[in-house]
Amino acid sequence: MKKKILSSIIAVSFLLSGCGNEDIQPLKPPIVKVQKINPSHTSQEENYSGVVRGRYETNLAFQVGGKIILRNVQEGSRVQMGEVLMKIDPKDIIEQTRSADAQVSSALAQLQLAKSNFDRYSELFKENAIAAAVLDQYKTQYEAAQAAYNSAVAQSRQSQNALDYTILTANADGVISNVAAEVGQVVAAGQNVLTLVQTNEFEVAVDIPENKISNVQIGQRVFIKFWAVNDEVTGTVREISPMADPASRTFKVKISLPTNLKNIQLGMTANVAIFEKSANAVILPLSAIYQTGDAAKVWIVDGGGKVSLKNIQVTAFNDNNVQVSGLNSGDVVVVAGVQKLREGQEVRTGETP
Repeated sequence: MKKKILSSIIAVSFLLSGCGNEDIQPLKPPIVKVQKINPSHTSQEENYSGVVRGRYETNLAFQVGGKIILRNVQEGSRVQMGEVLMKIDPKDIIEQTRSADAQVSSALAQLQLAKSNFDRYSELFKENAIAAAVLDQYKTQYEAAQAAYNSAVAQSRQSQNALDYTILTANADGVISNVAAEVGQVVAAGQNVLTLVQTNEFEVAVDIPENKISNVQIGQRVFIKFWAVNDEVTGTVREISPMADPASRTFKVKISLPTNLKNIQLGMTANVAIFEKSANAVILPLSAIYQTGDAAKVWIVDGGGKVSLKNIQVTAFNDNNVQVSGLNSGDVVVVAGVQKLREGQEVRTGETP
């Protein structure tokens, strides 16, 4: 009986000894999904539709009124500087010019007579044949005749200018974009009759929403792609409207184009890509944000595979993404499962987006 009990004790001892020698497998660190911050994450692209326009658009008008008797251009006509575009009937202007010329001749005759009288009485005054008061009288007449002649000459030149104004010419090379008057129509001085778009410099006009206009600044470089031609160029923001359109609540932004573009025509549509002007902006999934109270944080994985919290600032929301600042290029950010982590915990990283 004692031998059986001893054998049982020895067997149990060997069994317990065997259990103690088994390897206990440690728990592996959890796998987390991460995003490495690189230059491609540091700016946000916004796309807008724009239209190609001429930088300089001029509303042309006659400087004198009259009846249009000739129109040499149509909408879309290409013109060169100095080319005759329209004419108005010059008959009335011609009569005014003739009248002004006649007044010049009359004033010249009066001037010559007044000068002759003044010269003659000046000689008599030297011989003490007349009083000084008489000489002053003829001197005044001469000066008045001189002033009248100068006035008549000025009016004659004005009439001649008015005759020249009956012909409307192009002030630059360009394209006629609008015709606002027809042959036979009587127009007033200064009334718009044609619109000339200069073709020496193009620009793209876009409308930017009021919540995005802060991302645009004068001199900023943007990327432009034209729908009709397979061209992509870099433009420069030239002008930003200081006031939003009252109907659309958008701001008009004009972007200068390079001067050596080919195949680009007025009225073409283009896609304008504008990037966030803040170089520190980073786009992350909403799931990457670890909220503690009012503070927004993210988990950063260091070189040893351990996580730690880092404070950030959320600057904008966009669907399921957020725009944040406070991260550096090269940071590895956990973007999923952030609520299950703790400070200093070791993790394994999954695929980086």
